[in-house]
Amino acid sequence: MSAAGHRLGVLFATLGAVGFSFKAILIKLAYPYGVDAVTLLALRMGFSLPFFVAIGWADARRRQPAALGGRDVLLLLGLGTSGYYLASYLDFLGLQYISAALERLILFSYPTLVVVFSAIFLGKRITGRALASIALCYAGIGLAVDHDLKVAGSGRDVWIGGGLVFASAVSYALYLMGNGQAVARLGAARVTAWASTAACLLCLVHFGLTRPLGLLVQPAQVLGMAAAMAIFSTVLPVWLVSEAMRRLGAGPVSLIGTLGPVVTLFLGWLILAEPIGVFQIAGGTLVVAGVLLVGKRG
Repeated sequence: MSAAGHRLGVLFATLGAVGFSFKAILIKLAYPYGVDAVTLLALRMGFSLPFFVAIGWADARRRQPAALGGRDVLLLLGLGTSGYYLASYLDFLGLQYISAALERLILFSYPTLVVVFSAIFLGKRITGRALASIALCYAGIGLAVDHDLKVAGSGRDVWIGGGLVFASAVSYALYLMGNGQAVARLGAARVTAWASTAACLLCLVHFGLTRPLGLLVQPAQVLGMAAAMAIFSTVLPVWLVSEAMRRLGAGPVSLIGTLGPVVTLFLGWLILAEPIGVFQIAGGTLVVAGVLLVGKRG
């Protein structure tokens, strides 16, 4: 690959990491207007849905793959439920209670969860390096939780929010375990497009069953943030990371993705005026180190 192509891949991966990190900031900015988690998630997914359908349609026209079988449809539905619907819903709920920085640190533990689940469900051995990675990640999360317990108005909120976000990380880790099999058989664009479409529809059904339709009429600020979340923190980052992986490979993109907690920590301080303490910085450093270690080859 040319140097220009490599630089473009690095730029795409960096922008993708920033876009994903900005989601928590937009959610926290929207909540003071009185919107609840289910409604905000429905708005985000409603704005995202046409883009994912367009991605799936374009991929089908370009590759003209075989029709999806019943097993494939169920697999995509399961992936959409675990990776995009349930993980997003739990994450949105958790952000009602905790800071954006703590949310990103807890959510970023998912690579270590993949290691644990692979050992439990697939019989893969947990290496010494993986154990060290897990220890670093959870030591870092512990420091960050301690910071938030000291500055939060209610320790109960930190535990509830942290538990919800950790459940989101569990759901996302389970999604990743099934994603590899699906991508190998169906292709990355197809899996992303239709699993995301399924998740969007599930979020809209959830809203329709539990909320009056009138709640979709929100202040312009909320609608604007939901649209920004859909475009800049959902659709574009998915495309950017996919393009970065095509140019650089999964390893370098994963390493660049470790910028996520650092970016959220900085944005939370800059935009939301969330306090930054020594324990939080140390915790973030440990989590990033743990993720880097678990992703290291050799």
